[in-house]
Amino acid sequence: MSTSMRPTTDNGPDPAPDQGRDRNPAPSPTSAPGPDQHTTPSDALLLPVPDDDGAPFWRYAARHELRVQSCAACGELRFPPRPCCPHCQSFDDRWRRMSGRGRIWSYVLPHPPLLPAYAAQAPYNVILVELADAPRIRLAGNLVTAPDAPLNSVDPARLRIGAPVKVAFHEQAPGVTVPRWLLERP
Repeated sequence: MSTSMRPTTDNGPDPAPDQGRDRNPAPSPTSAPGPDQHTTPSDALLLPVPDDDGAPFWRYAARHELRVQSCAACGELRFPPRPCCPHCQSFDDRWRRMSGRGRIWSYVLPHPPLLPAYAAQAPYNVILVELADAPRIRLAGNLVTAPDAPLNSVDPARLRIGAPVKVAFHEQAPGVTVPRWLLERP
């Protein structure tokens, strides 16, 4: 999916060129919080910044629905979302609801150096899930014990290629919901 990532501590619009960033610099994610600030490790995790093609994916995620773009002309699923079908070159699309079930196709345990918010949760996992409804489509995410659990809530020794998983949704920041994954058989 064509999205860029931005830390949760800086999600506002970019300032106009004449409003230089140095006038009111945002606190650095590594700086100590002030007396009225409360930070948690998830405060500085990266957030998706959807483009026009991927925006529907994130709107459906906010409704706790896992949907994948499909071609309205030939019916082929495509991910990441894009404007034109690679099979028939149609520009018409629909968003098909998926069951939310899949299997771990691959995984990695990131190693330092990591961004501070991620380093605080290491070791954690990043998994690639092959969707049961669409085996050619794979989504990246994290395997967790509950939708709102920390990234390191699953013991890395429990990760297995082929393990069945189901989607769960986590509100990462106000208005930003991300898919995460739970083991089907905990």
